[in-house]
Amino acid sequence: MHSTNLLLEEPIRMASILEPSKPSFFPAMTKIVGTLGPKSRAVDTISSCLKAGMSVARFDFSWGDAEYHQETLENLKLAIKSTKKLCAVMLDTVGPELQVVNKSEAAISLEANGTVVLTPDQGQEASSELLPINFSGLAKTLKPGATIFVGQYLFTGSETTSVWLEVSEVKGDDVVCVIKNSATLAGSLFTLHCSQIHIDLPTLSDEDKEVIRRWGAPNKIDFLSLSYTRHAEDVRQAREFLSKLGDLSQTQIFAKIENVEGLNHFDEILQEADGIILSRGNLGIDLPPEKVFLFQKSALHKCNMAGKPAVVTRVVDSMTDNLRPTRAEATDVANAVLDGSDAILLGAETLRGLYPVETISIVGKICAEAEKVFNQDLYFKRTVKYVGEPMTHLESIASSAVRAAIKVKASVIICFTSSGRAARLIAKYRPTMPVLSVVIPRLKTNQLRWSFTGAFEARQSLIVRGLFPMLADPRHPAESTSATNESVLKVALDHGKASGVIKSHDRVVVCQKVGDSSVVKIIELDD
Repeated sequence: MHSTNLLLEEPIRMASILEPSKPSFFPAMTKIVGTLGPKSRAVDTISSCLKAGMSVARFDFSWGDAEYHQETLENLKLAIKSTKKLCAVMLDTVGPELQVVNKSEAAISLEANGTVVLTPDQGQEASSELLPINFSGLAKTLKPGATIFVGQYLFTGSETTSVWLEVSEVKGDDVVCVIKNSATLAGSLFTLHCSQIHIDLPTLSDEDKEVIRRWGAPNKIDFLSLSYTRHAEDVRQAREFLSKLGDLSQTQIFAKIENVEGLNHFDEILQEADGIILSRGNLGIDLPPEKVFLFQKSALHKCNMAGKPAVVTRVVDSMTDNLRPTRAEATDVANAVLDGSDAILLGAETLRGLYPVETISIVGKICAEAEKVFNQDLYFKRTVKYVGEPMTHLESIASSAVRAAIKVKASVIICFTSSGRAARLIAKYRPTMPVLSVVIPRLKTNQLRWSFTGAFEARQSLIVRGLFPMLADPRHPAESTSATNESVLKVALDHGKASGVIKSHDRVVVCQKVGDSSVVKIIELDD
């Protein structure tokens, strides 16, 4: 395990902790993914979420149909237009998720030490004695003594609404279980999680493919969150499917690690995916509680060294019903930042929670405070050592830009990029100042019409820590003459000044291509 990424200047003045933080244009370098649902789909609410710091909107197809999510997306577009804040779109697949089929949606009471039967017969009515489920092969995979967790979708861990079951016997296709704690299952959707059991269902189901085809493709989604990723092959198959859907060949795939199978194949999944989501809700059931932190720290370190965005979920569950997080949750958010997380994903807290805007705001504030004590110097040295020598040309330029920016105390790094790769590499070294990623659109043709690339690349940087994109005028190519580069640079500087990131006499580090050469230069601004 690596030494802590926490940096505290000695001597520590405890009174300084109470000093109010200075307001900043960027609430935090760490990004926030908000799940939009019943409590957060109105235009006004989404606008407030964007202003509070949400930069990626997640559409969870575990519940709600394509029409419902389309309405929410149209509201998001209106909110983006009114707030002038860019936001990326993430589609979250259902995957091999086991669900209780409760057609009546009536509350189900389960008493400790009683028994309940899980059956694949979906024609039966759900009751305290019988729970129909959406998978016929459960009896073949479970043995007596196995543990099953049933909870409201995006369960918050409250043991009054979720229940632990222990398999006592298997009768044909049915599984008879002993109830370990009393609970009332209330709500429209309940999921089952069987500890450390392989579920023989495809990672990308036919229903998922239909949703991506009917909803994802026309809406040009930026990210696909691949639920229950278990092997690198899952990512390869999803990418092959996306490549046949026109614009979705640019969609980034984030592998969601939710069980021990995904954990065992983590390294090869990381190699294949564009980013990783640590789904701590389901993983927290599959892993012994004392091992959860170890997985988080190890997985985030691997993602950081690979330069791929890592997203941590399930941090402020209690804010689903409360205005303030618990002390443990507040500390957990900060630790996720210090461990190297790029983004925090909010699920139940914004989907059905009572305080979606306040949750985003508070999580953003905690992230910003943690970033101030992030030991960048130690992190930088460790990353350079890990990359080793000789570095690739681009990696060398990126690390040099960050080192220069820290040495001259630059207020911002400006990076010109077409693909977004150069900007992501700079962000990999976790500079202490924001990176303005100036995405230069490229003209492309399919022999029938002209179109510009760039919008995807700009939005996809909205999940990377410290990256803040802006789209440049397409008449200025990324590797053009110095004259056109200067005009794009002026636009970027003006944007920085208008947002309060850059002030008079500030130093700015610029990373750009001039001809065939990559250049890092330091400029000092006049009045």
